[in-house]
Amino acid sequence: MTAKTRVFMLFMIDLAIIWFSIVTSYLFRFYNDIPQEYVVQMLLYGLICTISFGGSLIYFGLYRRMWQYASIGEIVSVMKAIVVGAVISYAVAFVMLPSRVPFSIEVRSVETILLLVGGVRLFWRVFRRGRFNSVDTEVHTLIVGAGDCGILIARELKGASFANTRLIGFVDDSADKLHLKILGVPVLGNRYDIPRIVKERGIHEIIIAMPSVSRSEISEIVSLSKTTGVKLKIIPALSDLITGKVSIKKLRDVSVEDLLGREPIVADMNSILGYVHNKTVLVTGAGGSIGSELCRQISPFAPDKLLILGHGENSIYTIEMELRKSFPELSIVTVIADVQDRTRMMEVFESHKPQVVFHAAAHKHVPLMERNPSEAIKNNVFGTRNVADCADKYGVERFVLISSDKAVNPTSVMGATKRIAEMYVQSLNTTSNTKFSAVRFGNVLGSRGSVIPAFKQQIAAGGPVTVTHPEMVRYFMTIPEAVQLVIQSGSFARGGEVFVLDMGEPVKILTLAEDLITLSGYEPYKDINIVFSGIREGEKLYEELLTAEENLGSTQHDRIFIGKPNVISQNQLELEFKRLERVLSEEPEAIREVINQIVPMQPVAQAAIS
Repeated sequence: MTAKTRVFMLFMIDLAIIWFSIVTSYLFRFYNDIPQEYVVQMLLYGLICTISFGGSLIYFGLYRRMWQYASIGEIVSVMKAIVVGAVISYAVAFVMLPSRVPFSIEVRSVETILLLVGGVRLFWRVFRRGRFNSVDTEVHTLIVGAGDCGILIARELKGASFANTRLIGFVDDSADKLHLKILGVPVLGNRYDIPRIVKERGIHEIIIAMPSVSRSEISEIVSLSKTTGVKLKIIPALSDLITGKVSIKKLRDVSVEDLLGREPIVADMNSILGYVHNKTVLVTGAGGSIGSELCRQISPFAPDKLLILGHGENSIYTIEMELRKSFPELSIVTVIADVQDRTRMMEVFESHKPQVVFHAAAHKHVPLMERNPSEAIKNNVFGTRNVADCADKYGVERFVLISSDKAVNPTSVMGATKRIAEMYVQSLNTTSNTKFSAVRFGNVLGSRGSVIPAFKQQIAAGGPVTVTHPEMVRYFMTIPEAVQLVIQSGSFARGGEVFVLDMGEPVKILTLAEDLITLSGYEPYKDINIVFSGIREGEKLYEELLTAEENLGSTQHDRIFIGKPNVISQNQLELEFKRLERVLSEEPEAIREVINQIVPMQPVAQAAIS
């Protein structure tokens, strides 16, 4: 049946309803015995109503709507069309007919027309929904949170756009709401009842609609919900809903970040603005995960010029295009250069005179650097020396080195080279007018080389997911968190500090893998297997944030701390660097031996793996 045919049929049904309503109204008015003079009035009044009601229904667009998706808006349009049609028809009849139409007939006919015209459309919606959405295809949904946000989401789920979604109930910790009905949907229990409710009610999807609660509470709710094996979705935190409107469109899948249970860092925007605004800012390694996010978060503070420097042209081009689209007024200078090239670094500093430098360029992959220690030294040590020396020579105000928790009691070449880089900028700080500092943080979720993308690829391929050791633990943070720490610490720097983030409790890599499999809709060890590959070269079971010599101090920020280590003399470091330069072309073991004399590397405990 074509669309035109359906519209014509619906119009004819509406006309039949109009005549039926008028005839039955006269019959009820005269107890089934209509006087002859009123028969003529009924026919003439029916003709007037046909024209006025028909025209009104067309005018209000009732034949241009898809009634299988009808909602309150469509019902309101029906009411408007019928009320307008009734007023017009009664007024015309009052003027044109020789005798007045009884008002009771007018009222009864309008009531019947409204009931039947709306009823036909409601029936069509129910019919279509029942035909195309069987019980087997309905998504049974449970909303966690019966507050304002949960109610807004429930209203949208009851709309026509979610015809295949059936809202089963709410979960809320408020005892006052238990067993009450909201929008006709019951509050079935509290968060601890989620597993039972999912099992008893056949829930397919859980929506966490609690944007204002703490991350620790969200983490607990997610932990309870993920044991059920159903799909989890969440409304972002209120700080993420910048439009101010909670909507079903804002829903996202629950991610591993929601399981960390740590409150996000809140930056002091005024202090950041003070040292970045109207300054020339250089970001090295700007094409990487941390470097590109640094560019994104620095740009809103309106630096006078943003220099984005990197070795890979494709990654620099990508972040450049993103920034030019998001910040069209920002002065952006792209620099393709290698931090290992000292002459090139001098040219960059001479040409652009940066005032603030964020040094993110580094090799960070632990096993790769174990196999290529000379490259780790050239990039992480000598590259840092080149950029730091330029910062000192050309009068940079602040220099922030991006470091790693692997620099603490290192067991790897990568960690040791990052520790040497820290030592160099701290030694340089003692003689320079530039404020040198380092920022040390743990693993970054979603960055290149992170376990999360690797796990996701393995899950997408059907498994198995590879974990090095069942007892391996790591500190984790999101990329935006890490970058906020870096930028915020720059405002605290007085020179020589190593800033450390309070990252909460460390996370077991095995637990992370199990959670990611569950959140992907699979059951660990059943749908997706997990295998243990053994600790890789340079890795250790757990990471530390401070060395034994470092004393932890507080800052103005309750999540950022300072470790002040003993500073090695710059002259002594220069001697060690000359030794490193001489062994760069030698075998890896000879290089490790020299590194070990500068920063003793701890042996890796190769625990037995069962």
